[in-house]
Amino acid sequence: MHSIHIYTACNKDPVKNAFAPLSAERAIEICAGLIDLARIENGVPATVPRQTICFDEWNVWDPMRAPGESGAEEKYNLSDGLAVAIWLNVFVRQSKYVGMANIAQSVNVISPLMTHKDGVMKQTIWWPVLLFCKYMRGWVVGSHVSCEEYGGATEPQWIQAAKETPWLDVSATINEEGVVSLVVINVNPEKDFEIEVEGVQPKAGSVKRHLITGKSWDVVNTNDKQEVGIEESEWDGKGKTMFPKRSMVMLRWQS
Repeated sequence: MHSIHIYTACNKDPVKNAFAPLSAERAIEICAGLIDLARIENGVPATVPRQTICFDEWNVWDPMRAPGESGAEEKYNLSDGLAVAIWLNVFVRQSKYVGMANIAQSVNVISPLMTHKDGVMKQTIWWPVLLFCKYMRGWVVGSHVSCEEYGGATEPQWIQAAKETPWLDVSATINEEGVVSLVVINVNPEKDFEIEVEGVQPKAGSVKRHLITGKSWDVVNTNDKQEVGIEESEWDGKGKTMFPKRSMVMLRWQS
C-alpha cells in the first residue's frame, strides 16, 4: 500500500471548508496515476495485483482553532459535518484505488464522539459517519450530477483549477440485496435543489430518506443540546425530490 494523510479545514469560510476534501480526491487520483506509471516503467505484469492506497489519517482539523498543545479538541459545526460527508463521498468514488481509510481519531480530540462525565456527546460529524458505515456497502454505482457549480475561492486554492465543484456532491452504492444508497450533499448556503433522480429505479414501495442539516453553518452539538442529527422520512420515488441548502441527504431503496 502507498500511504497518504491529509487534514482539511477553512475556519473562515464554511463553503470553502465543505469543499476542501476535494483536495484529497485529487491527491488520490494523482497517487493512483503515479502507481500506474511505476508499474508501466518497471514492466510489472497485469498478473501482479495493483498496489492500493492507504489513507492512514484523514479528518477536518484546524490547528489554529484546536491547537495540539492545548489538547486539539475540535467543536465541529454543520460545515464540518458536510465536509466529513464529502470526505466519505470521495472514498466511495475512489474505492477502486483506496484499500483503507482511517479517520483520526475515533473518540475524543478531533473525533465524532466526545466523552464526558455523564456519557458520550455525538458531534455533527458523527451522523454522516454513522450513515456511511451502516449503509454505503457493496459495489459503487457510477453517478453523474448536472447542476450549477460553485465558482468562488477554494481551500486550497488549486482546487479551482484541478477539480470541478458542483453544488451537489454525489456518490452511490448497491449492496448484495439490491438496495441502492444514494448520498447527495448540497453545499449551497442559500438554494434548495429540487432534482429528478434517474437511473436505477425503486422496484416497489417507498424510498427511505435520511436528512442531516441545521439552521445555520455555525450550529454545534453540546452535552446538553443536539442541534444536528438525522431526520428520517419517506418519499414515493416519483417526480422530483428536494435537497435542501446546507444538507446531506441519503436516499435508500430496493432496486
